[in-house]
Amino acid sequence: MGEHTAFRHEAAFYAGMNGFLETTVPFVRDAVAVNEPVLVAVDAEKIGRLRSELDGAADRVIFVDMHEMGVNPARIIPEWREFVECHSVLGRGMRGIGEPIWPERGADELPECHRHEALLNLAFEAASSFWLLCPYDSAALEREVVEEARRTHPLVSQDGERTSSDAYDEGLWRLAFEGELPGPTADVATLGFDRRRLDGVRGFIWERAREGGLASRPAGDLVLAASELVSNSVRFGGGGGEIRFWLDGGTAQCEVSDTGRIADPLAGRAHPKFDQLDGRGLWLVNQLCDLVQIRSSEAGTVVRLSMRIA
Repeated sequence: MGEHTAFRHEAAFYAGMNGFLETTVPFVRDAVAVNEPVLVAVDAEKIGRLRSELDGAADRVIFVDMHEMGVNPARIIPEWREFVECHSVLGRGMRGIGEPIWPERGADELPECHRHEALLNLAFEAASSFWLLCPYDSAALEREVVEEARRTHPLVSQDGERTSSDAYDEGLWRLAFEGELPGPTADVATLGFDRRRLDGVRGFIWERAREGGLASRPAGDLVLAASELVSNSVRFGGGGGEIRFWLDGGTAQCEVSDTGRIADPLAGRAHPKFDQLDGRGLWLVNQLCDLVQIRSSEAGTVVRLSMRIA
């Protein structure tokens, strides 16, 4: 395999904690040895084990709990962007370890994680000095999850051997908004809206969120997120649309649909600049909600917001 001059996005397959450490400790030590900045985003237990294995070298590593940073997968790319932008001025390589998929991820979260992995290839296509290692526990994850990793990563490694992925699909990010979301499994409350009927949207969501068991703060966050989407629909999505609300187990679901189309596959995954007028709505929505699912085509756009009740 020849020398890589592009963004190095690698899926590293391991088995169990020992396999994780055998994969990640040398990667971090090599970076520290040549004075490359390193950010590690994994769960708290793995952070603790890595700190112990790295001894004093751990002081030169940035650690972030992925279960907090990446609860909504759409929040991960902005964190990597900040890391890369902060350290690119140094003129040297940068390394990251990010594990966005773990066995407890829900069935609605996994597709968004895969979309995130595909979009990384677009977001950092010009970041030639950035090497991102994405560990996958092949002993704990479903086979389909591991196979999808081979499609979203140009490089794969296992047991110390690194190769190009023969399943990699470099254009997969273009499908970020394609497909359909599964239908509701519970009773749905529906409200239509347009420029003349906006006043009732906030009350509609607030009342149902509180009735569904959401505490005041997450209910308020959901109201704000839904209001941002409704405003976007009025401005860019044909002047109106429909908002739906239902409960799915321990999650409140709020969905806004309209006839518009979102063209930018990275919409909502870039921190708005201070003087930027557009693009703030989806960014804010991603910061407020536990999960955001976007599907958009010529037929229209659907954005589904999820907020955990407990």
